[in-house]
Amino acid sequence: MPRGSVDASFRSKRAAYASHKRHHGADHPTTQAASQEMREAALARHISRLVDAAPPLTEEQRARLAGLLRPAGGVQVGEAA
Repeated sequence: MPRGSVDASFRSKRAAYASHKRHHGADHPTTQAASQEMREAALARHISRLVDAAPPLTEEQRARLAGLLRPAGGVQVGEAA
């Protein structure tokens, strides 16, 4: 994903969160969902910036770093535990 679209996604999610919080309060389920989406977008933006600044990675390095993003136990999203 190009960096500009990552930044735009974060700004959009941040605005949605602010709107939900203003209109529904911090404890409302839609505000909490918007907060989670904003945090995910912030993480994606941060990772994108790190990857852009890093030297090229080997396949082994990529696999090791991808493993850090998997849940404990290595179960993929959508897989049965």
